[in-house]
Amino acid sequence: MQSMNGGGLVIALVIVGFVVRQQLRIRPVRRNVSLIVPVLGVLGAALIALGIASVVKEHSLTALPVVLLEVLASLAVAGLFGAVRARTVRIWREPRGEVLRQGAVATTGLWVASVAVHAGLALWTDHAAGTGSLGAASLYAYLAIGLGTQNLLVRRRAVAL
Repeated sequence: MQSMNGGGLVIALVIVGFVVRQQLRIRPVRRNVSLIVPVLGVLGAALIALGIASVVKEHSLTALPVVLLEVLASLAVAGLFGAVRARTVRIWREPRGEVLRQGAVATTGLWVASVAVHAGLALWTDHAAGTGSLGAASLYAYLAIGLGTQNLLVRRRAVAL
């Protein structure tokens, strides 16, 4: 993710660290979507749009379909990682009836692997685009899709209890 400046990289690492830390805490399973998923989604969509604009500005439109396909593949990988991580989250019902959740060591490992895979896909996308902005720009959308998928599947499992 060569194009992400120092400040952007620090913000991304703080967000990833916060998400991973939250995974390890015992907390209630919410019925609705947490605020972080839509915020990351909007930020991710905006940054992808800016990244696409930078690709089109510097290169012909012929490179754009390949780059967009690579971004979509990256986002599909995010959903797959989210689905696998959801299976590693422990869910139980307290005697009072509240449903709780807690991620395991495997959940953390899958988060680390997911971010590493995204970094590799981002480098690949930026190489294909010939510019260093689109791959890194998709990180927030990647996190939103992965976390959103994981949370949706955890909530589905919680309802079944």
